[in-house]
Amino acid sequence: QVQLVESGGGLVQAGGSLRLSCAASGRTFRSFAMGWFRQAPGNKREFVAAINYSGGTTSYADSVKGRFTISRDGTKNTVYLQMNSLKPEDTAVYYCAASTYWAGQHGGGYEYWGQGTQVTVTS
Repeated sequence: QVQLVESGGGLVQAGGSLRLSCAASGRTFRSFAMGWFRQAPGNKREFVAAINYSGGTTSYADSVKGRFTISRDGTKNTVYLQMNSLKPEDTAVYYCAASTYWAGQHGGGYEYWGQGTQVTVTS
């Protein structure tokens, strides 16, 4: 089992920045690929970013490329999502997820999910 706990969400003005963290406990963190997804009210969950077990491969949704950066720190069992130049349309609950293989943008491939953290961007 893997437990995932997100933090770092909040209220920010458009153009601002936030850094989300996802702390993992349980099974060996370094063996998991990690992803970030988000879901806005009334919308389906959508892929944001993913990183492989070593950190050497990353993937981003087109809507966040150039603004968001995913990274991981194996010494802290934590994955991060640095979000810059935030827009009101980035408002959503952000979830981190863990997969034992490279699931990339496919949410169905992730076995473990956190509870989510709210990000609200005001105009």
